[in-house]
Formats: sequence, structure tokens, C-alpha cells
Amino acid sequence: MNIDLTRVKGLIFDYGGTLDTGGDHWSEIIWQAYQQAGIAVTKEEFREAYVFAERELARERHILPAHDFHDMLLIKMRIELQWLAGQGLFAPASVEEKSAETARICYEAARACVADASKVLEALSARYPMVLVSNFYGNIETVLEDFGVRKYFSAIIESAVMGIRKPDPRIFEHGVKALGLQPEQTLVIGDSYRKDIVPAESIGCQAIWLKGKGWTAEEDAQLHPNIISKLGDVLEILF
Repeated sequence: MNIDLTRVKGLIFDYGGTLDTGGDHWSEIIWQAYQQAGIAVTKEEFREAYVFAERELARERHILPAHDFHDMLLIKMRIELQWLAGQGLFAPASVEEKSAETARICYEAARACVADASKVLEALSARYPMVLVSNFYGNIETVLEDFGVRKYFSAIIESAVMGIRKPDPRIFEHGVKALGLQPEQTLVIGDSYRKDIVPAESIGCQAIWLKGKGWTAEEDAQLHPNIISKLGDVLEILF
């Protein structure tokens, strides 16, 4: 590990992929749900549907501030499965049933993961001020409240609200400012090398990479001195 613990005075956490999957890209969690639900498409076909849904959610405001994580997942699953049906790869009559099933599977997985992460956040928040910096859809406050972890963060910096998305380093500058610290006093914990680690370090923050299964083989092959495989490792490093 290449971290100067004497300088760490505050923490910035990512949300998606960090607190709710343990480091794995969300596409992997949804793909597993497809398999459990018996949705017979190839992984490449699924990835095309996933990308289509993400672009659609960026283009149109389908997700509202009051939507919790289950609501959000159900919306995303409908968009994906409707796209697959439109390509002749899935039965249109099954869209609603399988959207509900995959959303439920993903939500239960996320709730269990965040429950484990909550123990880590509770311990860290007793020692450090913490801020969340996330690319999200405008409903992160509702999601955090639903999962019972909003109380651990003094501020939330959300891309849909700020109008800045990772990997733009300016979103991390807002996080550092919310902590009232200097970048070198701030430790960023995230699951994406490109969207979390690189921009955080570019403004002088220290960083820990929670590395799971990524979106690309290139990211899976990427190395960094501060890699952990589970969120609880942060406690061993800082305590």
C-alpha cells in the first residue's frame, strides 16, 4: 500500500459498484440475475441491452428523485428487456414478469451487500468525516435512506444534481470542498480505476481501488499499488 496515513483526515466514497456490489461492475450482477431468471440471451446481446438502457436513462428522465433502488432497477430491467424484445431476442409477453424477477434478484443482492458495507461505514464514520461522490440518476438520497446508510455521509455529491460526471475530476473537487479539507488529506475509495482512482489522484487525493470484475478486460488487467478485494480491508488499512 502506498498511502500516507498521517495525512488522511477525511474519506470520499463512491456508491454504485463500491457499496452495493463489493467491487463488481453492475453489469455482472444483472447478468447473473438474467441467468437465474432463465433469460436465454448471450452475454454480448445482454451487454448491448445494458448499454442501450444506460444511454436511454441519460437521454430521458425515467428515474425520479423519489424512486428507491428497487424502483430504479425495475425501470432499467424493463428498458433492457424491451430492447431485447425489439431485436427479436426475447418474448414481448414476458417483459413485465422477467423485469420484476430480475429487479427483485438484483435488489436483494444489493441490499445484502450494502448491509455488510454499513458495518464498515459505521466504524469509519466514528473516526473520519465522509462524503459520497457518485454518478447517479438524481435519486441517490432516496436509495441511501432506503438502505439505511445516508446517516454516515455529511454530504452527497451526485452527478445528476451537479451536472458533472466522473471521470471529470471536478466532481471530486466538490467532494473535497464538502469535507473542508485539502486533496492530500482526502482518501477516495471506489471500484472504477478510470472513473474513481485516476481522477481522484489527478487532483492530489490518495485512493484505494476496490477491485472486482470490471466492464472491460483492460480494466481487469490494470494494476495499482492500493488494491483491495473487499471493503472491510479499508478498516485494516486505516485502523
